[in-house]
Amino acid sequence: MKRLIMFALLWIASGGVAQDFAKAIPGRQFEFPRDHGSHPEVRTEWWYVTGHLDSAGGQRFGFQATFFRQAQRNGDAIEHLHLAHAALLDAKTGAFIHEEKLNREGWDASAAVNGLDVRNSQWSLRMLPDSEQMKLVFTVKADALIELDLTPTQSHVIFGKDGVSRKGASPDAASHYITFPRLKAVGSVRVGADRHEVTGEAWMDHEFSSSQLDEGQVGWDWAAIQLHDGRSIMVYRMRREDGSTDAASTLVIVGKDGALDQRSRDDFQWEPLGAWMSPRTQASYPIRARISSRGETFELRPLALDQEQGGSLTGLPYWEGACDVLDADGKVIGRAFLELAGYAGDLRRHLR
Repeated sequence: MKRLIMFALLWIASGGVAQDFAKAIPGRQFEFPRDHGSHPEVRTEWWYVTGHLDSAGGQRFGFQATFFRQAQRNGDAIEHLHLAHAALLDAKTGAFIHEEKLNREGWDASAAVNGLDVRNSQWSLRMLPDSEQMKLVFTVKADALIELDLTPTQSHVIFGKDGVSRKGASPDAASHYITFPRLKAVGSVRVGADRHEVTGEAWMDHEFSSSQLDEGQVGWDWAAIQLHDGRSIMVYRMRREDGSTDAASTLVIVGKDGALDQRSRDDFQWEPLGAWMSPRTQASYPIRARISSRGETFELRPLALDQEQGGSLTGLPYWEGACDVLDADGKVIGRAFLELAGYAGDLRRHLR
């Protein structure tokens, strides 16, 4: 899902009901580059970029930049709010900084409908004309400036069945889910007075829907995994009130050739290995996990314990962090981002 990262829309519970907006319908005929842009007829939409960057001097960074659009009805009119999250991790020191922005559509924030061009204050993500190359620019507070050129080394994919990614038993609990699983990243990271020329790899999700969580669901665990062998994995576990894994949970392996191997809940296991308790929220996040499927094992090990963010605008923090991926023998075989939502607040009233 996300990036099931809809968590963002946590920020608005009062802005209309999902029935007022279009739903994710099977059989949608996607048109690009138009469908990389905004879909104002849908209630909730987000563009989510995460990645790992390395400098020639040996610095390693993990980053996230997410742009959300949320529609709400105001009488006969529809208004759009734009939330954005950004974070940067210095893997060597463990320093982690993050920031949120919230603006109404207009001068300070917008999302184009004819192609990818979203912005929130000075943060922006846009796709160049006649190309799928992107430019991402964002700051994190006054501490960091990140400027990246993102070039697909693999074409986008569409997750789900018949163009719809299901999140629950209800047909309304679904999204359209477009992903670039491999983006070459080139650019710079400035932290304070230090500027680092960096290269690396990023992942971008674009989801749009009008409803997500189903009855009995309380949150999700989600991961985007880039293996050194060229395969990519998107996996999410929808968590139910009784602690079980919802039947809509999914694992998808994207092959080097772009082919999708989609697996259901009964074909993979997600095993928490260790937890970290936030000193700010007292939420306990299972930040280490082992994911197993068809004889393969992938352990997600965070580069830093404290990668909790959000909450200053939404009141609902979550954990979103850069990880290494290890095989059963403890060898590093890839890099990943892990998202843990619903451990520090009730998501249900926000995402239905």
